[in-house]
Amino acid sequence: MADASTAFLTEQQILIRDSARRVAAEVVAPTAAERDRTSAWPHAELAALADLGFLGMLVPEEYGGSGASVVDFCLAQYEFAAADAGLATILHVHNFTALCIATHGSEEQKRRYLPAMARGESIGAFLLTEPQAGSDTAALRATARRDGDHYVLDGTKQFISNGSEAGVGLAFVVTDKAGGKRGTSVIIVDPKQPGYAVTRIETKLGQHTAHTAQIALEGYRAPAENLLAREGDGYRIVMGGLSDGRIGIAFIAAGVARAALDAAVAYSKDREAYGKPIAELQAVSFDLADMAAQVEIAYQYALHAARLCEQGIECAKEASIAKLYASEIAEKVCSDAIQIHGGYGYLTDFPVERYARDVRVCKIYEGTSHIQKLIIARSL
Repeated sequence: MADASTAFLTEQQILIRDSARRVAAEVVAPTAAERDRTSAWPHAELAALADLGFLGMLVPEEYGGSGASVVDFCLAQYEFAAADAGLATILHVHNFTALCIATHGSEEQKRRYLPAMARGESIGAFLLTEPQAGSDTAALRATARRDGDHYVLDGTKQFISNGSEAGVGLAFVVTDKAGGKRGTSVIIVDPKQPGYAVTRIETKLGQHTAHTAQIALEGYRAPAENLLAREGDGYRIVMGGLSDGRIGIAFIAAGVARAALDAAVAYSKDREAYGKPIAELQAVSFDLADMAAQVEIAYQYALHAARLCEQGIECAKEASIAKLYASEIAEKVCSDAIQIHGGYGYLTDFPVERYARDVRVCKIYEGTSHIQKLIIARSL
């Protein structure tokens, strides 16, 4: 009999999923709790994943990557998120930064940046959000002015995932203040160069291993050839990648929810009350059934959205539904998992409290739940 979990997946996709699941269990999960406690960047774990090709999944083969599809990548993310959502976020930002360069970059830019990114030697970051401009990208203030054969960048970027560890960054800046949305551009920056300063690494509720930084661009000089695509293409580039990114976050949320469900099931089979495992109590079994249904629906709809994206079908609405539903139910599933654990769920001895903290941000980054609802409502 066919396994429902592999239905409609190709042999390659099953291989990728199973490989990611094995690596997540053997390499990522054993160190996740300690890295959460110490906020340690996962150097060794990322190196191991790079050796297996997971840091170059969205990089074309001719530049040293595996040329995997969005569906392939999301299946891997689902497994990594179940082990450590913070590490999955690092991979998410890195791979989609690489995809942005692969999609919009010149041949010279691709050859200069992508091979090192695929090898994990250069981590990618996307410098979009600013202190006063999150969901409202039209309110950006960071600028880039042309000065001979360079652009000079000035401004502050906020909540930049990988920003303190990056080897390459994509800075979303205003090049024409009178141009509105058509006055924005994307410029490739090297964080090791003068003018790129990490002014703060945020202390966060969860995802401690995924460093989030405030970046100051102060007279940063970027060669003119670092312009991605053309001047004025910034908004188009960012908007074009949002559906991919939101689908990726849906898989991260669903992956954490699955981990919380698995932990709750295991605990309820082991924990006894009134002379039998609590899994046999109707109240608990009904909670587990609800959690299982929610996780399955989140995963399957995210997979549907990823397949649309892979086929080049417009899927902004579906991407928003996937992210909205997965992030909302993930918070509930993690909360229910804590409840099933009782007092132990509130302790760091068990992983469910970490899952609850880590997954909360999925309702915020890559567009808040309110933004997703706005997009869905506009499509009706």
